[in-house]
Amino acid sequence: MLDLINTISLGLIILIPLANPITTVALFIGLSSNMTKQEKNKEAFYASVYVFFIIVLSFYFGQFIMKTFGISIPGLRIAGGLIVAYIGFRMLFPSKKDESSKENGSIAFVPLAMPSTAGPGTIAMVISAASTIHSGQSDTPIWIIYVASILTPLILSIILWLSLRSADSIMKIVGRNGVDAISRLMGFLLVCMGTQFVINGVKEIIINFPN
Repeated sequence: MLDLINTISLGLIILIPLANPITTVALFIGLSSNMTKQEKNKEAFYASVYVFFIIVLSFYFGQFIMKTFGISIPGLRIAGGLIVAYIGFRMLFPSKKDESSKENGSIAFVPLAMPSTAGPGTIAMVISAASTIHSGQSDTPIWIIYVASILTPLILSIILWLSLRSADSIMKIVGRNGVDAISRLMGFLLVCMGTQFVINGVKEIIINFPN
């Protein structure tokens, strides 16, 4: 039992900084300003559910999917970076169309679950860990791996859900102007993050390029 707790704890220590729920909360505040409380709660719940399934599916089927479609880790990073940067530009320079879409369009899967929480870095780490385990390089008992692979993303999803549910309290404190400022700041940070994802992907391609 202690080994299971240690494995789950290690998984959370690795995943939480990559998933960064605080960033997702700030993004949620910026994108949900025109939503009702019920809509916000619904988006928060679905985002958490999506994150759970993305991580579990990445662990068990990530390698297979990437091999089947010929997707590399650098390709995943670059694609994720472009998505993040696009979302960032829309938040930094919102149009009237974007403002009105906040009322109707779901934000649970994109961008809250992916790429904000379960982004390229998180997915790459999960696939890498699964590859190490499946290759027999881990001494951890198989039953612990299977249980931890479910409980770790489940706990992460609960942490995300609780964090997103606190967004309403934060919005009341910062006010409408504060929400707009947070939205634009997050837009700028997302553009920077997306650019860095692309840079990292290009660097990996250059480093691994055969001489």
